[in-house]
Amino acid sequence: MIGPMRCIAVAGNIGAGKSTLVEFLTKHFEIKPLYEPNDENPYLKDFYADMPRWAFHSQLFFLIRKFKLHKEMEASSGTVLIDRTIYEDAEVFATNLWKMGKMPEREYRSYVSLYETLVEVLRPPDLLIYLRCGRAAVKKRIAIRGRPEEQAIPDEYLDRLARLYERWFTHYQRSPTLVLRTDRIDYVSDLVDQVDVLQTIEKTIGKR
Repeated sequence: MIGPMRCIAVAGNIGAGKSTLVEFLTKHFEIKPLYEPNDENPYLKDFYADMPRWAFHSQLFFLIRKFKLHKEMEASSGTVLIDRTIYEDAEVFATNLWKMGKMPEREYRSYVSLYETLVEVLRPPDLLIYLRCGRAAVKKRIAIRGRPEEQAIPDEYLDRLARLYERWFTHYQRSPTLVLRTDRIDYVSDLVDQVDVLQTIEKTIGKR
């Protein structure tokens, strides 16, 4: 069981292994998982087909649902593990869409204003686990999990997200952090890697 840590967040690019790590950790610790609501987003397929038309709608849905997940995380009496944070939604994904010209300036500014208002009332996680993963591994995982709307994501889009993630993580100061190189470890089938990951997380948590 994880000690005093109540709120742990897993962050990382599309296909970095967030949901897999959440599933892995919930099998070894007494943790309640909170997953990113991808399958619930009614705009997601439209978004991948026509980003400029649906970017604001899709990101707004994620922002509101992620805010609710963070509040659920705060209210939990036990340890909770959240798959992707509200910070990434805004500071990586929405920002990327704006920089690519896929979200109009006026809509982006409205989105950022709402994000900043919501974040003011949220308690940051006790620990952020950041998954760093190269493009080759990301694309392989995207192909394996087989979500139709993700299969045609351009390399350029993934690379832009990766750069924004690195920039975001470099400036992230809301909570303590732990970095895992998920393109170099296999915590699904490799027993040695499984033990290493568990020991690393236990050691990190024990320092808090």
